[in-house]
Amino acid sequence: MTFTLNDEQRLLKDSARDFIREQAPVSRLRKARDAKANGRDPDLWREMAAMGWAGILVPEEFGGAGLGYVGLGVVLEETGRTLAASPLLSTAMIGASALMLGGSDAQKQEWLPKIAAGEVTFALAIDEGAHHAPQASKLKGSGGKISGAKKYVADGHIADVFLVGAADGLYLVRADAKGVARKELITVDSRGAADVTFDGAEAQKLGDAKVLEQLLDRARIGLAAEMLGQAQQAFEITGDYLKTRKQFGQVIGGFQALQHRAAKMFTDMELTRSCVYAALDALDRDAKNLAEYASLAKARAGETLHLVSNELVQMHGGIGMTDEHDAGLYLKRARVAEALYGGASYHRDRYATLLGF
Repeated sequence: MTFTLNDEQRLLKDSARDFIREQAPVSRLRKARDAKANGRDPDLWREMAAMGWAGILVPEEFGGAGLGYVGLGVVLEETGRTLAASPLLSTAMIGASALMLGGSDAQKQEWLPKIAAGEVTFALAIDEGAHHAPQASKLKGSGGKISGAKKYVADGHIADVFLVGAADGLYLVRADAKGVARKELITVDSRGAADVTFDGAEAQKLGDAKVLEQLLDRARIGLAAEMLGQAQQAFEITGDYLKTRKQFGQVIGGFQALQHRAAKMFTDMELTRSCVYAALDALDRDAKNLAEYASLAKARAGETLHLVSNELVQMHGGIGMTDEHDAGLYLKRARVAEALYGGASYHRDRYATLLGF
């Protein structure tokens, strides 16, 4: 199946690229890192909300734009290009999706307008160990309360609301509720996270295990779109360097060995783009085999980003190993994104299982 962006989606993508390049270049993340902000950039989040990005998924009746998952995906892709630190994925993608999947009318009325306005931030608390294993959750909900602990909650240090995965489904918990405690984590990608514990915290049930799995697939696809942008930018930076850096009297891009490696990256990039856009389109089509699309997109994006971020450093040689160059920032973010919501090996195994192997 061939997928092509429509005029509205292309316009959204182009405007996002212009905004991100002007307002959130990599230098903004570097400055925040040096200031030890740990992923906090409320001004950028307000600017994104003013652009309408926080409400891309939210239906118009709740104050959003209702532009669908492809629309939000192309924006996430552009934010990935400059490693922009924001709760766009955790709030506009995951938070809005959770409420649309399992929220009651009252819950939607309470939270979706706030998401669309950029007035609230969400975080998905899913893993309880060093590896992604949502099916092994020991956290339990009973009588409107939940107890347990979650490790490495992305954006958990800045979230107003937690979406908590449990053995019996998905729960919504306010971050300021009694019984909620979080330990802020300083992360290698300068984005920040938190370990969160729940001790009899008041919780609202959003859905069963099926709803949780559907939400996780949306999180994986959204992250894959962001990773696609990271890989694309890293590839372009590397390509520009190959065309300008001279060694032994000629540009290094003229060496056949490097041309072969560049060709490998190019073909992997195109394959990844196809997988990610197909997954986003599957969300908008409400495809029955969405889980397959999600695992395919996340696995492919992880493998491609791993390759391209490595080559970005290696092909730049000595300068690529220094903090002065942006290569290290892309490499560090790549390693975090690869593992978040399941790495390539997890999703290859899941994909094979879904296909009956």
